[in-house]
Amino acid sequence: MAGSNAKLSILSIVAIVAPLFAILGAAMWFAARAWISVAGPPMPPAGYIAMTLGIVFSVVVGCGLMALVFYSSRHGYDEPFNHQGDRE
Repeated sequence: MAGSNAKLSILSIVAIVAPLFAILGAAMWFAARAWISVAGPPMPPAGYIAMTLGIVFSVVVGCGLMALVFYSSRHGYDEPFNHQGDRE
């Protein structure tokens, strides 16, 4: 019976992960086709530098905010204030 549950668990994971990878592949294909099909003058090196800096800055801000969320959650800053501790 335990082997049956393990197989069911593996099948459920595959049933979730496979469509997600299919969606990711389709999104990447669409993005690549859209990037290639856009006509216009070539982007100067300064444009690539600005785009890279914008992406890096966005990732750093996102990671920093997530770190603050985990820090505040683990150190009790998300708990409601308790007035009973002030009365002695």
